[in-house]
Amino acid sequence: MAATAAVERGRESYAKRSWVHAYESLSEVDRATPLGADDLELLARSAYMLGRDEDYVAALERAHRAHLDAGHDLPAANCAFWIGLNLFLRGETAPATGWFARAERLVDRQDADCVERGYVLTAVCTQQMAARDYEAAYATADEAAAIGERCGDRDLIAFARMEQGSAMLSLGRTDEGRRLVDETMVSVTAGELSPIAAGLVYCNTISFCQDAHELRRAREWTAALTRWCAQQPDMVAHTGICHVHRAELMTLGGAWEEALGELRRLGERRAGGMVNQRAMAQAAYQQGEVLRLTGEVDAAEMAYREASRLGREPQPGLALLRLVQGNVGAAAASIRRAVGEATQPLERAALLPAYVEIALAAEDVEAARVAWRELEEIAGRHGSDPLVASAAQAEGAVRLAEGDADAALTATRRAWNLWEELKAPYEAARARVLVGLACRGLGDEDTAALELEGARQAFIELGAAPDLASLRSLTGQPEPGDTGGLTARELEVLRLVAAGSSNRDIAAALTISEHTAARHLQNIFAKLHVSSRTAASAFAFEHHLV
Repeated sequence: MAATAAVERGRESYAKRSWVHAYESLSEVDRATPLGADDLELLARSAYMLGRDEDYVAALERAHRAHLDAGHDLPAANCAFWIGLNLFLRGETAPATGWFARAERLVDRQDADCVERGYVLTAVCTQQMAARDYEAAYATADEAAAIGERCGDRDLIAFARMEQGSAMLSLGRTDEGRRLVDETMVSVTAGELSPIAAGLVYCNTISFCQDAHELRRAREWTAALTRWCAQQPDMVAHTGICHVHRAELMTLGGAWEEALGELRRLGERRAGGMVNQRAMAQAAYQQGEVLRLTGEVDAAEMAYREASRLGREPQPGLALLRLVQGNVGAAAASIRRAVGEATQPLERAALLPAYVEIALAAEDVEAARVAWRELEEIAGRHGSDPLVASAAQAEGAVRLAEGDADAALTATRRAWNLWEELKAPYEAARARVLVGLACRGLGDEDTAALELEGARQAFIELGAAPDLASLRSLTGQPEPGDTGGLTARELEVLRLVAAGSSNRDIAAALTISEHTAARHLQNIFAKLHVSSRTAASAFAFEHHLV
């Protein structure tokens, strides 16, 4: 009776998505008396949601064997599929293929139509997508979706539509891909899917959106994913990728300190589960991006190296870091290699803006022109606003290098307006620099000065120290020494802030209270007309106060 009560508690906790209680209750019973196949599946799913992938697979293997012993081939096939999918996403291709083959063999014993056949097809589709056979993947997913509709299985339908949307976006059939992505996500946000399916669809679809430069959709669905995670406070499985997606969007939106906070929280948690482990490499890369933009060169280098160690290509960030360091030759070699390896248009589109910037720094205008034209073609085919803005910005930079200020002004104005609409202040400021230089090329010094000053203020607020230094070089400004009206004590505090010190560190260094340190910092913000430690640090670096 006690065991029965514990099983019921586990089932109830599972239904309420109380993953810790579900896992503990079911595990307790299982240690005393082995669970039946159905309850083993509940135990497995609870383990998955807690990031315990080894326990997840072990429990599913036991459920698979129990179903086979009972002569239930289709539930056994279902378990085999989910084991294979987990292993495949972890990069364990050979055992994953074996489990997928076992699922297919069990399904092939059945003459009747069944939902398990659809899941087997999604496994085939996943492998086709990995092999970049997008046309075949779309057709396979379409067949799986039809089975899901006939059998009334919403998880299967969502998986199939998700893969179809990804295939369409990869093929450049953007409108179809967007509709399929949105249709899939509606099923998730409406609460129609099981927990594991919902988490996988959230994470994969947002990744598809970001890979396809679908910024608005990525923002909307990341907000939805954040709400979904918040509803399950003890969930571990999908929280890591949620941190990364939020950090990527914060970076684009100019909230760099907040982005680093998200990424550091993920690093501190070191959450389990294959989805979170995949997120760690992207988190390291994104941390490198923010640190590069703020001028923390050594820390950025370490972050890019960590991303590479975890299996994430560190380009274009590392090449752009070499450019910041003044090593144009190394930057050019790295970005050439990365672009040469990239075969898919959207992969190349993620690298080409950096290729243009580095080629122009190397005074290779022809290479920059070729890269801009390719980026423009990809942007025209896919039609996403960030790609269009990047292509316009690349055109403006190339036109300036060619001496065509009229064409440069038209292109850079278009880029600036698009980045402003997308709420991407750093990219907008960089475009505004080009606008100012184009105006200068046309002899309009007054407008050029206004545009460049606007960009300078944006860089200060963002804390973009390398861009401030570059802008000073472009405009021929003298080395600044303005203290911004700060007192001697405030200058001491500012120097410590620029060195990365916390309020507690500042208080200890200056033998003052944390409250006093915080008050000094607020006074500094007010005098410098900034709103963050990063922006205050940028002012300090720009004015050689450190």
